[in-house]
Amino acid sequence: MTITQDSLEPALSVRQVLTLERVLAGEPEVVAGASHLDRPVRWVHVAEAADVGVMLSGGEMVLTTGVLLAGDEDKQAEYVRSLHRAEAAAVVLGLGRAFPAAPDVMRRAAERCGLPMVVLHRPFPFAELTEEVQSRLVRRKFAAVSLSEAVRTELTALITAGAPLQRLLDEVARHSACPVVVTNLAHRVLGTAGERPAVDDVLRDWERIARQAGGTEGDGWIRAELGGRGERWGRIVLCGYRGGTATGRLLADRAAEALVLHRMLAGGAACSWEEQSAQSLLTDLVSGVVPARQLLPRARAAGLPVNRRTFVPLVVRDADPGRLERLLRLLGLPGLVAELADGATAVLLSLPRDQDAGALAAHFAARLRTESGPDHTVVAAADPRVVWDDVPTGLREAQHVADAVADSSAVLDLPPVVRLKDVHLRGLIRLLRDDPHVQSFAERELDGLLRESDEDLLSVLRTYLATGRNKSRTAQLHHVSRPALYRRLEAIQVRLGVDLDDFEQAASVHIALLAHDAQQQ
Repeated sequence: MTITQDSLEPALSVRQVLTLERVLAGEPEVVAGASHLDRPVRWVHVAEAADVGVMLSGGEMVLTTGVLLAGDEDKQAEYVRSLHRAEAAAVVLGLGRAFPAAPDVMRRAAERCGLPMVVLHRPFPFAELTEEVQSRLVRRKFAAVSLSEAVRTELTALITAGAPLQRLLDEVARHSACPVVVTNLAHRVLGTAGERPAVDDVLRDWERIARQAGGTEGDGWIRAELGGRGERWGRIVLCGYRGGTATGRLLADRAAEALVLHRMLAGGAACSWEEQSAQSLLTDLVSGVVPARQLLPRARAAGLPVNRRTFVPLVVRDADPGRLERLLRLLGLPGLVAELADGATAVLLSLPRDQDAGALAAHFAARLRTESGPDHTVVAAADPRVVWDDVPTGLREAQHVADAVADSSAVLDLPPVVRLKDVHLRGLIRLLRDDPHVQSFAERELDGLLRESDEDLLSVLRTYLATGRNKSRTAQLHHVSRPALYRRLEAIQVRLGVDLDDFEQAASVHIALLAHDAQQQ
């Protein structure tokens, strides 16, 4: 991203110049080109020569008394045309010395060219106007350069410190004082910053807004493209910036520079921004800190279909989030994927209501197990939700189910998609794991096996009970002979002072072990 010299020189508009106190003292009147008063004034130039246009470079407000034009209508018309060819911002004619009123030839020529023409009815020292405008332009230019360097310095420092994308966007929003949105080329929102209510207002109708903001920079909607080496991969949008357009464009360009650099240092992983966006949204949904209704605009802007949909909350353990993303695309299932914690990944499917949500979730789980192996992946699910406000509860339920079977999935006979009804006692113990009475019970029942040197015996006990006291299966899973297993089971019974052939005693030990395992997670 290159910052041009022009973008570092915020200008006054013709309209703004005409409102200055010193200019108002000359009683200005716009006699032509009134619809072009928002042209930027880059400089003020006093000129009387008829061929003044050859001395201009564009954007000048030209001041003249017309003394060299009086009596020659051809010169008057050519004077205006030369200003138009030089892309002057406006012409200001001081009345009294050469013309008592605006000459019709100049006025008509200016109107045809769309060049603002202003006459001053009272004598006015041009030096005062020049001094006032030039000093304001210099101050504005200095302020713009200072802002540019401050933003660049702060964003570079954040990148150097390894700050995440969100921290950079927060800094841009602080300087711009408006919502900031980063999207990919399909207008899918990858990140936002700014005051939350203002951001939500923007996201609520983002699809329509994005189309409008993509083509114009009116009403403070300023965008800058993200990309490099001839390839664009996204854009940053300042939504409703209230400062000058040039300053807003400068801010957007500086922000784009920083985001491109951030992506380069991250190894070009632009998709990670999409992952961060999904992770932030799903984490907020799971935590319940932000009401689901307030998160709906973010979900819609992130590309998740939300109108008349069935939502299927899933939590997958021990699976790569990137693989889950690819599998969703392969199966054509709309959804969001985000890594949570402790090897768990949330998947929120959004399906049309006429589709069989249960069958599609089972198909997804079966394909995942085929790729990763049946002993390494647990797909936990909550019942489908048709109301968005119920999604957080569903995600928490799916997380609870996944946690409940986390340590025993290899020895339990689980269906492709595990639900709350499949975890039985294990799920209940998971919910009660922090109860002091349950903790005390677990320590008392397992006291003889809680030393570090007893971990092997504890593992054998865990497998033996999880398989329903199946000795053959336990020996197979631990790769030991039946006699060796019998010796270990005998040692366990001696240590604990129980008879594992007695159903009640075995059940008590099993409950204590489930509680112990839940407390370690």
